[in-house]
Formats: sequence, C-alpha cells, structure tokens
Amino acid sequence: MNDITEIIRANRNGQARGIYAICSAHPLVVEAAIEQAKQDDTPILIEATANQVNQFGGYTGMLPADFLEFIGKIADKYDYPRSRIIAGGDHLGPVCWVAETSEKAMAKARDLIASYVAAGFKKIHLDTSMGCSDDPDLLPDEIVAQRAADLCEVAEKTAIATFGQSDLVFVVGTEVPPPGGATEEIEELELTPTSRVQQTIDLHREAFNTRNLQDAWQRVIGLVVQPGVEFDHTSIIDYQPSKALELKRFIKTIDNIAYEAHSTDYQNDQAYIDLINDHFAILKVGPQLTLAMREALFALSYIEEQLIGNEQQSYLRQVCEQEMLESPNYWKKFYPVPASKGTLYRQYSYSDRIRYYWNQPRISNAIETLLENLSNAPIPLPLISQFLPEQYKEIRNNSLSATPHALVRAKIKQVTQSYAQACWQQ
Repeated sequence: MNDITEIIRANRNGQARGIYAICSAHPLVVEAAIEQAKQDDTPILIEATANQVNQFGGYTGMLPADFLEFIGKIADKYDYPRSRIIAGGDHLGPVCWVAETSEKAMAKARDLIASYVAAGFKKIHLDTSMGCSDDPDLLPDEIVAQRAADLCEVAEKTAIATFGQSDLVFVVGTEVPPPGGATEEIEELELTPTSRVQQTIDLHREAFNTRNLQDAWQRVIGLVVQPGVEFDHTSIIDYQPSKALELKRFIKTIDNIAYEAHSTDYQNDQAYIDLINDHFAILKVGPQLTLAMREALFALSYIEEQLIGNEQQSYLRQVCEQEMLESPNYWKKFYPVPASKGTLYRQYSYSDRIRYYWNQPRISNAIETLLENLSNAPIPLPLISQFLPEQYKEIRNNSLSATPHALVRAKIKQVTQSYAQACWQQ
C-alpha cells in the first residue's frame, strides 16, 4: 500500500497530490478509468461498495474475489499492471442489513469484512454510522467507534491468517453521507466542526486501543468529514474553500491522516484542485461516472435511430424505462415526485438510480445491440457533432476514433480527467 500512504504523506506535507476513488462496477467505467490511469502513468484506486459486492453477491452478483478478478482482467486487456490497482472496500459495515437487529447485522458485517480482506482488498472504509432496527434514532459516536474497532479487528486477523501480515489501510469517520448522494433536495450543508473531528479521532483511537489495535491505528489514513459538497437529484452544492479553513488547519494537528471526501461528483474543476490543496486527499466519485456513461449511451441511441432500421434498433432508452417501471425497488422511494416528472428523474437525475439496472439482462442486451449496430458502419461526423460535441472535437483533432466503444470511454474520461488533473497537479 505504499502508493496510497505516500500520496497521503505528500498531501499532508503541502504537495498538490491526492487520489480519486472510482466507485463503480460497470465494465465501461472501469475500462475508461484504467485507460486514464495508464495514460497518466499513475496508480488507480477502484472501490466496491457493500451494496454492489458482498458475501451474498450484492446487486452486481459478484463476491469480493470476483470483483478483483473482474477489474484485473480489464487491466490485463489494457496492459496496465494489476500491481498498480489499489482495491478499496467502501461503506463496509452493517449498511446492507440495517433492517435487522444490531447483533445480526454486525455478524453479517464481520463476514463481509473478512470476505473483502481475504480476497485482497487493501483499503477498508469502516462504516458503522448507520443504526440498526434496535438502535436509537441517533446512534452515539461511542457505539460507532466501538463497532468500527470490532470490524477492524476482524480485518486484521483475516489479513494475518491469509497473508501472514496486515498491510491494510483504514478510513473511519462518523460524518458519512449516504452512498450515491442525498435522497432529498438540499439547499445548504453544515461542514463538520473541528470539535467533532477531534471527538471522532479520540473515540476511534480509544476503541482501537481497547482491542489492542494500536498497529492498525497507525494505518488509519483517512477520515470522512463533510467539507460542504453534495448533490441531490437536480442540484449541486459547490465546495467553498473559505468555509473549510478550520478543517484545513485542524488536520495538520493529527498524525498520518488526511480527509476523505464523499459525494464529490459534479463539482467544478477548480473545486477538485481546492479540495486536494485543503487536504481532502481522497476524492470519491461514483454516480457521475455512470451518468456520463448513460449520457454517451443515450446519445448513441439517438444516432442509432438515424442509421438503423426499426427492426434492428436496440431501443435502449425505452428498455431502460420499461425495466425501471417493472422493478421500481431501486428508485421509487428515492424519487418522491409526481408521475409527470417520473421519467425525468428516472433517466436524468444526478443521483443516477438507473445505475442499479445496467446489469439487468434486457438492458445489457440492449447495450450490446446498440454498440454492435454502430460498430458495423462508420458513424457520420455530423451526428457525432450533434449528440457528442466534445468527442467530435477530439475526433477532428485526431485524438479519438469514431467507434462507439471509444466514444463512451471518452465521455467517461471527461470526468476522470478532471479528477486526475487535480490529484496530479504539476
């Protein structure tokens, strides 16, 4: 884990260095991200969340070992060394089972942590911030810290039993936003006060020490706080460095640790530079990646309508809408809007709940049909200019080929390039 610890150390020492975490399990996103890392000659941090990948398969159907092999094969395809991939586990804790009692949920969380560590994940986000069915509405920070230490102990023992030693690095914190952005409309955010940061550090250190995890505590590299960034379905709260000055100063008083910023999707380029310079050294991005992919695929579906006969078309947009309406469990409670706005939110929301449906057979088959249809003949440049204007410029500059797969990856790389420029400032 030298890559990430060295990045954290450099950031704390005032260098303009950071790392962005790719929080997606879609192959097109992973391909684009690895292509970006190879182009930049940098390590890559790819994370799986407990909802996506767990000991029961998650919504991707992948076990932790399956996920690592999945991204490894993509790296091989691009001749990118697997050794440069930093595999992270995100929101690892009882989050998937909060409807159960804390005893049952934590038992499953221990198995979750063990499965990730045994598979070879090295960066572990211990997220025990969400209460279970028998917990109080507001879970005390002491309990959060004790549960995090409980899971850390499992991780350490699993690493030693599996690999003979532990080189795991950990991220902790109680100010953890929900995965994938806010579920309600937001107008402003309150940044984490430094007094709460100090309390979080103190409680976690004490809980770790109680379990003789002093060595593991030295490998805690990240603390999740709220820097004042978030997005909801249709709006974004932008980072304001002037409001985070106290957080910036405070982290310098804590050894070895930088901040990890969640829900940084959709910020402006300068915001990422400011976040890195303010010691938010780990930037998490997820929905913006799949939203960019969706934008590219939908754009290609409009192009397809101009080039392909009705009988052969993929009808991707219509298939996505039909699938979401027939299986509303991943979006309905998150989009409490009138029916007249339903399609807008299902297909275009920043929170991108459509990402939960890409691996459904009907949709994945439609994507395959779409890409195959547009691979069999050249796509006329005026159509690319109309529906993918940024990629049209790249094609005209001879830096991009006009193939459907390349167009999708290029659209996703508009996101990764913004992060990469901030994390590897010259």
